[in-house]
Amino acid sequence: MSRLPSSLAAMAEDIPAPVQGALWMLLSAASLSGLMGIVRHMSAGLPPFEIAFFRSLFGLLILAPWLARSGIGILRTKRLRLYALRCAFGAATMLMWFTAISMVPLADAVALGFTSPLFVTLGAALFLGEVVRGKRLGATLCGFAGALIILRPGSGVLDIGALLVVASAITLAGANLSVKGLSRTEPVQAIVTYMVIFMVPLTFIPALLVWQTPTEAQLLELLGLAAVATLGNYAMTRSVAVADASAVMPYDYARLPFVALIGFFVFGETSDALTWIGAGVIAAASVYLAHHESKAAKKEEERP
Repeated sequence: MSRLPSSLAAMAEDIPAPVQGALWMLLSAASLSGLMGIVRHMSAGLPPFEIAFFRSLFGLLILAPWLARSGIGILRTKRLRLYALRCAFGAATMLMWFTAISMVPLADAVALGFTSPLFVTLGAALFLGEVVRGKRLGATLCGFAGALIILRPGSGVLDIGALLVVASAITLAGANLSVKGLSRTEPVQAIVTYMVIFMVPLTFIPALLVWQTPTEAQLLELLGLAAVATLGNYAMTRSVAVADASAVMPYDYARLPFVALIGFFVFGETSDALTWIGAGVIAAASVYLAHHESKAAKKEEERP
């Protein structure tokens, strides 16, 4: 993709796979936390919709050399509708997420965003016909209970920003379910290529509604934002490629203390105990679900 990720990958070759996976996921968590801080900072001068567009545009430019090596043939597909649905979910997620970051404390946003794997479980049952039995259902309900602890309906904490975070978690789950469906027949390169190409026009249209011409300094910041986001997504992909997802997923929750530190030292934000308790409940439920899915997948592979 770029020299920096390639160099990092080369340096990690001699490290045991489980440790590699953990380090990649921690790098992803730190990068994506930094992304949130940049979005919060930039939203004071640019509309979140426009930030989302430039993140998509510069992300495409950063990945262009890698996409060029894949060749035009990678775009041949008979599942264009599902690609379009996946990209629509992705664009909606980014637009709502960036808007929510400009409105709610960073730690609250991350904590509520952890509900996405729970919506994936629910969506898999409703739309993919997967069976959700006792333990999975119990873990999912516990996770949603954690979200209610954070939201505290009737307490005044539940506002439009918090609702946008939850809505973005739902659309992210839709995007992940779409990828799950695509991955049965489509190569990873095609899934990534369609996403980065389609995200530019999908985010440009809403950005036009609130357009403000960015300054040179803002363009440099937007380029940095796209680079940090690309690094974070690359590190997450490398993490699950070298180690079991259930083993590395707990390290993704390092995003909460990372953004809490950014929120406190940069923006003067503090989160109360209930936010941390709710986040812990959601994280525990999500980690259990990931472990359960990993065991089920291994059993399926072992069947003759």
